Amino acid sequence: MAASIQTIVFQTQSAVSHGKNPVATSVLKATRKRNLGFSVDLKLKEIGKLSKFSEGRGRFTVFATAGSPGIASSGVSEDAISSLDTVEVFDLNGKSIPISDLWEDRKAVVAFARHFGCVFCRRRADFLASKKDRMDASGVALVIIGPGSVDQAKAFSEQTKFKGEVYADPSHLSYRALSFVSGVSTTFTPGAGLKIIQLYMEGYRQDWGLSFEKDTVTRGGWQQGGIIVAGPGRNNISYVHKDKEAGDDPDIEDVLKACCS
Repeated sequence: MAASIQTIVFQTQSAVSHGKNPVATSVLKATRKRNLGFSVDLKLKEIGKLSKFSEGRGRFTVFATAGSPGIASSGVSEDAISSLDTVEVFDLNGKSIPISDLWEDRKAVVAFARHFGCVFCRRRADFLASKKDRMDASGVALVIIGPGSVDQAKAFSEQTKFKGEVYADPSHLSYRALSFVSGVSTTFTPGAGLKIIQLYMEGYRQDWGLSFEKDTVTRGGWQQGGIIVAGPGRNNISYVHKDKEAGDDPDIEDVLKACCS
């Protein structure tokens, strides 16, 4: 959370509005079309870095305001739990596993990626892995599931060097069971757009090859994910965070409180 939040307007001669940065350009086009500003929590020093983008011609307006968190709850419905009982995911060796086996005999933090090429999901992997020592000390497993193929999951694991377990859900059935949101309007938002710029400045990159593989493209690439804390016990899901938009990470302390307290 930013130490100080205020409304700041940048009116600059911006290169991003002239195609020099394809990610930022698409964000700006979407923003202009919807006549909205960017809405995001930023530290003031991070906002200052944004001025590095102002090298071309054009007008770049940013509104930095408090962000809106995702939907968190203490559990899921019986229907959702029943639906999860029928879902199978695949490990990196291609072996199918009932998803609830992942937390039947242990407690686990299970993160659901948007897709395996997603820049936000690479940040989420680091976001959670940074607290893995604390999870390990409490006997809590750390898992990422992505809506894609085993080969995509392998690529993600190799690229991110993720310290936890990685599984593929090519059917997307776990996302449906948990009612994670999907759609263009939850993907191309002003807040998500500004977060992409932040992540690129921090060194994160989208894997465009994975992002445009057939499985991701045919399903639209508009899927949002979330984070659950589950187990031990197949029906024991004690915490759910559903992303309201791309890049909507929960407060890590809320996750740790649910899994490790």
